Amino acid sequence: MHTHFMDKLRNYDVSFSGLKTGKHEFRFEIDKEFFQLFDTEQEFTNPRIVVDVFLHKHSTFLEFEIKIHGLVELVCDITNENFDHPIENQIKVLVKFGEEYDDSEEDVITIPTSDHAFNVAQLIYENVMLSIPMKKISPNVSDEDLQILEKFSPKEVEEEEEPKGDPRWEALRKLKDKN
Repeated sequence: MHTHFMDKLRNYDVSFSGLKTGKHEFRFEIDKEFFQLFDTEQEFTNPRIVVDVFLHKHSTFLEFEIKIHGLVELVCDITNENFDHPIENQIKVLVKFGEEYDDSEEDVITIPTSDHAFNVAQLIYENVMLSIPMKKISPNVSDEDLQILEKFSPKEVEEEEEPKGDPRWEALRKLKDKN
């Protein structure tokens, strides 16, 4: 980790130590520079995303709700043309204090008692990645084109069955069950 990188990442620290208990709101605007912080095979370009972070500070724990909305540019699976795809998503996380950092629990992250800030970068990143559709189809593709394609690609149908054990599906399924 180069210090430059760490500094960049620190922009996504939500500092809670000086805050009163109750509700607080933070806003981040993220673009491609944000995604360069993650070593990722990104599936989109030109992200223009607003992140609203709602923090409810309790005396012994923190509740975070992270909402994203904006646009990303995807490449259409069919026409290969770029198109803007609106994304919107939200995740909630409970942050508790403990001996050391631990995110093995679902929706609960434990951070060291000595920490004064919680970094939301990873959560923002996951939030965006979860809202990228598996099938990228430009709004310019007509229903007709789609029907023709479906006629000629019977193998597509088999793939519709969710691949077993694909972690992305698991994550999405968990999210769906909650809502």
